[in-house]
Amino acid sequence: MKRDCVTIYCASSSAIDQCFYHDTQRLGTLLAQRNVSIVYGAGKQGLMGCVADQVLSHGGSAIGIIPQFMVDRDWCHKGLTQLIVTPDMHQRKEKMAALGKAAIALPGGCGTMEELLEIITWKQLGLYTHPIIILNTAGYYTPLLNMLQNALDNHFMRDIHAHLWYVANTPEEVVEALDTVEEWNTTIEKF
Repeated sequence: MKRDCVTIYCASSSAIDQCFYHDTQRLGTLLAQRNVSIVYGAGKQGLMGCVADQVLSHGGSAIGIIPQFMVDRDWCHKGLTQLIVTPDMHQRKEKMAALGKAAIALPGGCGTMEELLEIITWKQLGLYTHPIIILNTAGYYTPLLNMLQNALDNHFMRDIHAHLWYVANTPEEVVEALDTVEEWNTTIEKF
């Protein structure tokens, strides 16, 4: 594995289909088995809690980054390897991006999609140079990917921007992408 720590963006909602939990558990196991630590939003519920629990239960390391107001509301996972508390959401996202050597987006709601689109934008601008992998469990991200293709087709993005992210359909494909990232990663210098 070329990456020693990855940033995970994912849902805190617990009322989701089991297929999303299954892929999240599998990914957590695969990352821990390869000694890849995760940095994520420090939540204790939904896919956030699931990925952290899975990594930790397999001997891996889970670093949580959370703003103080979420700690105050008791949304924070209590058993993490390391917990970093930030004053606000902006610093949380900046710290999460800075610590990971790749960003992986699992299914999630507005917050997850906002994080994913922001990190894609940062990469487009050359502010983030690491791989971005979208885990498209059960076709969850297909509508968003279609929207991004629509932006490309209508020239709101250049064709080269389609290579800013990689789509994986299984947790195994995520790990394979991390192993071969040099083959598909596009950096701003190529623009």
